Order: sequence, then C-alpha cells, then structure tokens
Amino acid sequence: MRIEQLEYVRAVTRAGSLRRAAEELHLSQPALSETVRNLERELGVGLLDRKRSGARISDEGRELLPHIESVLDAVDRLRRAADHQHNSSRIVRMGTVHTATVPLLVPTIRLFREQHPDTQVEVVGAQQADIHRALLDGSLDLGLINHLEGDDRSPDFAATDLMTGRVVVCLRPDDPLAELDAIGVDDLLAQPLIVMRAGYVMHRYVHRLLAGRQPRFSYSTDGAELGKLMVAEGLGVTVLPDFSVFGDPLERAGLITHRPLEPAGAQVQTVLERRISGAMPRAVRDLHDLFADVARAFR
Repeated sequence: MRIEQLEYVRAVTRAGSLRRAAEELHLSQPALSETVRNLERELGVGLLDRKRSGARISDEGRELLPHIESVLDAVDRLRRAADHQHNSSRIVRMGTVHTATVPLLVPTIRLFREQHPDTQVEVVGAQQADIHRALLDGSLDLGLINHLEGDDRSPDFAATDLMTGRVVVCLRPDDPLAELDAIGVDDLLAQPLIVMRAGYVMHRYVHRLLAGRQPRFSYSTDGAELGKLMVAEGLGVTVLPDFSVFGDPLERAGLITHRPLEPAGAQVQTVLERRISGAMPRAVRDLHDLFADVARAFR
C-alpha cells in the first residue's frame, strides 16, 4: 500500500468521478484507474463502481473513506513535524574530557555553526565515566574522550578514532627544564607537578609513569585546560598529550611550551563515542562527520 493510492481514492471521492479526478491530478484515466485497482486487489474490496458511463467511488469505498482520511491526516502531521524539526533550531549536547580543544573541538564547532546556524551546541566538561552514563541515558548525543593505547573499549558505544598523540611535559618557557631536549621521570619528581584528578586518563598515565614514587609537590585538577592555566601562572608542570598543547592560545602567547617525555610510554587516543542503539538525528550526524573531517585534516 502506497500513500498516493490513498490520495487518489480521496481525489476520486471529492471530484465525484474518475475522469474529473484524473484531470485534477494531471494523470491519464487508465493510469489512475490501474493505481486504484492495485489497491483494491490488496484490500480485497472494490473501491470504485466502474460503468460504461464512467467510474465513481463505490459504497464500500465511502465506508472506508474515514479510515483513508485518518491515515492521510496522520501522514500530513508527520510531514509537518519533520519539516518543523528540519527548519527549527535544536540543541546538540556533547561531553568532553577537555581533550584536543584547540586543534579539534573549536574548529569543528565553528564549521558546524556555518552549516547549522540555528542549532545550538552545548559542550559539557566531565570525566569519562560521567560522559558514558550521560550517553547511555540520552542526555548527551556525543562524547569526546581519551583512551590510552591498548585500552579495552566499551561494547556499549560506537567509537570513531580521531587523533593519536604522544605524551609531553607542558611547562613555562622560562622553566629550567625547558633547556632540556627531553624530560625524564626524575626531572618531574623534582618539580611541583600538576596532575589530573582520578577518573581522567592522564591521571592513570602519570600513576603508571611514577610507579608509586611521589613528586616534590603536586596539585590535582580537572581537565587539561585548567592544568595549562596553572602552568602559565608558574605553579608547576603538567603531563598532557601533545595535541592538547599544540597551537593552544597560551602557547601562541609564549606562556607555555612543551618537551618530550622519556620514556614515552603509551600514546593517547582521542575518540568520539555515541550510543550504539538508536539513529543519530541529522544535526548530530553532521557534527560527528565534521569531527572526523577536522581530525583527518589535522593528521
């Protein structure tokens, strides 16, 4: 059963004859009659009285007409709702562990706004576990998180790998460690160390790196952005993926820099995740695809 078959039956009823309905629909009478006949075969009911003088709606067709009108009204409401959703603004919500903000997040949102000027993007900073919970309950559409190379991935999410980076030490240019070509663990232990709070991948990375040894003094903070600000203010050094430092406004302003970490250890992978179940709305799908495009260009 096709929608146009029902629309043709309604047209014949309103016009009073097959001939007039065909004229209004700009169809030939044989084509219109055959379309209705296919519907009659499917329903097992004669919808038209066909006589030598012409064809018009049958008594059985008139009895079914309220049901036909109900279906067509529902289709009209569906089309109006879809059109409203297409044209009206909505909100895309995404969570981030504050990873790759400058090279990935900011340019992607800028491009998305050009394509969807009426769609708001709400960016929520959170830990990975909180982002996963929000993805599962539907309060977030996408999640931008980090994995350490070799980590197991959750089967509850579809993941798109975006960026892979080595770990570096982020420090001020006037820090004595900036004179070194590479910074080792012993160098870190002698400095005030700004570490990510438990629940962040970089907290786990530093815990493995130090292997139980304690730095001279340490701060605990949420996310890379605050960590870089604390470095710029001279409070210490921090350990981050290189893509969290490259091109950062603080780096461009000469307030922070970076040096390789030795031994390098596992690389950090930035991944865009979404819930497996359920289709992505068009705006969410477009934002997802833009993330992949921007990451590809950055690589």
